[in-house]
Amino acid sequence: MTWTLYSGWRAGAAYRVRIGLKLKGCAYDYAALDLVAGDQRQAAYRAVNPQGLVPALDLGDGTILAQSLAILEWLEETVPEPPLLPRTPLERAMVRRIAGIIACDIHPANNTRIGAKLRKLGVPDDVIATDWIQGWIRDGFDALEPLIARYAGRFAFGDQPTIADCCLIPQVYSAHRFGLDVTPYPAIVGVAERANQHPAFIAAHPNQQPDAVPA
Repeated sequence: MTWTLYSGWRAGAAYRVRIGLKLKGCAYDYAALDLVAGDQRQAAYRAVNPQGLVPALDLGDGTILAQSLAILEWLEETVPEPPLLPRTPLERAMVRRIAGIIACDIHPANNTRIGAKLRKLGVPDDVIATDWIQGWIRDGFDALEPLIARYAGRFAFGDQPTIADCCLIPQVYSAHRFGLDVTPYPAIVGVAERANQHPAFIAAHPNQQPDAVPA
């Protein structure tokens, strides 16, 4: 059976799952959604994921997985090599802590539907991009930097990619996209620079997706 990933090229949560799939060496078809145009809210996609969010992973047998962390954990359990979580319970908790800061605390405040709501409330685009989006990323990176400085090797936790990196690298991409100065975060930047030389992270990058829009 062929898997199908419903994704948008710059969608952070879908980017996380692409990284995980590439790290695990899993083949999949790519179903592109234009999130700005609202494809995710149309009936055709609501039939796939009633929440109307990406990513969704169709396993080809009628099973649909959604929510990026749930998909990554499922991948870890069903495709155990190479591992995306360390061996001990304490180390796994630390990786999940890093991932949770990003997936639960930074990203949700900055996704497309929140921006649309802010615009409806009359918040100017420049304020959304700076005071809102940059602010949430900065708060999160302030929390992440000492954790990654303590636990990083080549990657966010040790020398092998983990679920923490699946979450971190898309968030660094978003930080650059919205003009955040990342120089105060050398540990984060160092991990991102090394990850961006890894074949799986290169293949998962937004610019490498079939629906990418050149800058």
